[in-house]
Amino acid sequence: MLDIAFVRPSLPKSGALVLLVHEGEKPSGVWQHADEATGGAIARALEVADFKGGKAKSVNILAPGAGLSRVIVIGLGKPAEVTGRGLNEAGGTALAAVSRDAAAAVATGTLTPHQAADVALGAVLRAYRFDRYRTKEKPEDKPKITKLSVLTSDAAKARSSWEGNKAVAEGVFLTRDLVSEPPNVLNPAEMAERCKKLTSLGLKVDVLGPKEMQKLGFGALLGVAQGSVNEARMVVMQWNGANGKGKAREKPVAFIGKGVTFDTGGISIKGAGGMEDMKWDMAGAGTVVGLMAALAGRKAKVDAVGLVGLVENMPSGTAQRPGDVVKSYSGQTIEVINTDAEGRLVLADVLWYAQEKFDPKFMVDLATLTGAIIVGLGHEFAGMFSNDDGLCQKLTAAGLETGEKVWRMPLDEEYDKQIRSEIADMKNIGGRAGGSITAAQFIQRFVNKKPWAHLDIAGMAWSTKDDPCTPKGATAFGVRLLNRLVAEHYEG
Repeated sequence: MLDIAFVRPSLPKSGALVLLVHEGEKPSGVWQHADEATGGAIARALEVADFKGGKAKSVNILAPGAGLSRVIVIGLGKPAEVTGRGLNEAGGTALAAVSRDAAAAVATGTLTPHQAADVALGAVLRAYRFDRYRTKEKPEDKPKITKLSVLTSDAAKARSSWEGNKAVAEGVFLTRDLVSEPPNVLNPAEMAERCKKLTSLGLKVDVLGPKEMQKLGFGALLGVAQGSVNEARMVVMQWNGANGKGKAREKPVAFIGKGVTFDTGGISIKGAGGMEDMKWDMAGAGTVVGLMAALAGRKAKVDAVGLVGLVENMPSGTAQRPGDVVKSYSGQTIEVINTDAEGRLVLADVLWYAQEKFDPKFMVDLATLTGAIIVGLGHEFAGMFSNDDGLCQKLTAAGLETGEKVWRMPLDEEYDKQIRSEIADMKNIGGRAGGSITAAQFIQRFVNKKPWAHLDIAGMAWSTKDDPCTPKGATAFGVRLLNRLVAEHYEG
């Protein structure tokens, strides 16, 4: 992780300098000193570029003098309109601009220490790299920067704010690592072992294997896993950070993740083109793991439980067939029409178990569930389905604040008719029309009217382009979103 140092404002003697300025702001502090030290080079460059400090506008000034390799000026927009998300993005933009410099500093100007910590979070998130399998990378292809100095009026207060942000960043990085791992490395057993390491943060972690789940009656989940030599696991992670003890404790909040560590589609096999991407069909589970690490890492004052169902969906002589009927943990029976609609089968058993075991305040499940949601929403929003308006409003607001945006989709009894089976309680697909909706309707049958939201993150778990806070690759979508949800509404 990028090393962050919070220090009092002063003009660096070398390296790169980033200046964060508001729209219409006049030079002062480090900005003014840098301009004077460079003989007015900064002022001249900003005038030529017609830079006025507009949000996300920037100017890159190479070799301006005074020993500085470059000065990058980034606009924050109007002071009254600055948000935490905007500061994260400014920090990410700053890091991308100075990644080739050995040393760099960000002058936060009139920002508060807390806001300076938000800038640092964006920079750290952008600095992520997954390079553990690269053995011949050229030095010039690697970023040089390992430490970023953040100049702020009160370094001690900024460091205090940073502790919580750092824990969130570590949770994000854990998720990105899990989602990036190749499927020959990260199978259900290996992912469960990595979850067990979170006990070092104070989490209670329990792992259920095939025998335990068979005894419970997890027919839906185990049906998905039966074609693979890599056996299924379910991991239950508990964080007890609220103040209540024993009977005084409130109900926990619950997060459930689909963890298909590789998805061939099973007997209903996918096409070869792009199948390698199916290593990240466990991204929902990865997000839950990273979120639980973030909550524990920042000592969140909440009781939370995270459950992940981990399977590999493979074709073989023992694999589940189209036409099979399985009995879920709830007792409901499911006719399997398409073995590539497997994630909802995994969630069915885990959701029912979460309710029965923990009786949570609400449940949020995350899954790379359907290609249909990408057709509908592209790669800008996750699809959100819910039976609770209040939970939806909170998730929508948290999404706008963090940049991990969600868009509410409909649920209706008319869609439910599409998953009626002729021989069982339901079938696992409802046809092409409204595919993401009928998938959510299926999952809702295992919710028991408990406040619940289903996030279909198929279009959000992996990015093919760089964003201000997210280099291309695994995004860890949902970690910051759900951390914000908990922090704003369910702590204390």
